[in-house]
Parts: sequence; C-alpha cells; structure tokens
Amino acid sequence: MTRLYRSGEVAKRLGVSTMTIRRWIKAGKIKAYQIGKEFRIPESEVLRLLEGKLPDKVAIYARVSSRDQKEDLERQVEYLKNYCSTKGYQVMKILTDISSGLDENRKSLKQLFKLVER
Repeated sequence: MTRLYRSGEVAKRLGVSTMTIRRWIKAGKIKAYQIGKEFRIPESEVLRLLEGKLPDKVAIYARVSSRDQKEDLERQVEYLKNYCSTKGYQVMKILTDISSGLDENRKSLKQLFKLVER
C-alpha cells in the first residue's frame, strides 16, 4: 500500500506553498486523490517531484563552545557524516568552530553562509 501525503506536507518537503501544490494538482502536474475537500499525494509523486531537487553535494557544520569539548566536536562531525552517507549526500566540505554560540564572528559559520549564498 502506498503512503499518501497531505498537500501541506508535500509543500514543506518541496519548499513551496500549499497554494502552489493545489495549483499543480488542478493543472495536472501532480497526481493526487481527492478525499472529501482535501487532496492526498502518493509517495511516488513526492519522490518524482523531489528528483533532481535533492543536493548531491553538501557542507556540514559543527560547533562546540570550548577546546575541552573537542571530542564532542569530533562526535558531531562523525554523526553528520554518517547521516549524509545514509541520505546519499556527498560531503564536499566540513566546517567546524570552537567558539561560543553567541559569537556571530565565527570563521566557519561565515564560510557556511557564503556557500549557502552561492
């Protein structure tokens, strides 16, 4: 049995508004089942729409507050690398900071922002 998603769930996953999902359904761009006043989108449609939208290369960022927590930083990085591996993402850059979370002038955080802007 195929899983069916509400239009709001699909909108969040695709990064668009619920109204956009409804327009796509009415235009025939998305196959959906109408249940009462609501639409349900099959998982196969969600995957089809996500195809090509998922990043294949990613950057990961980890931070701890002090040098005493270096082991925690390494553990965070390993956890993020494993997560990316299970999702099929290729880690292109690993960014880390040892600094307070209140400090906005973290070197790696600024690098991360520049990567996101590009």
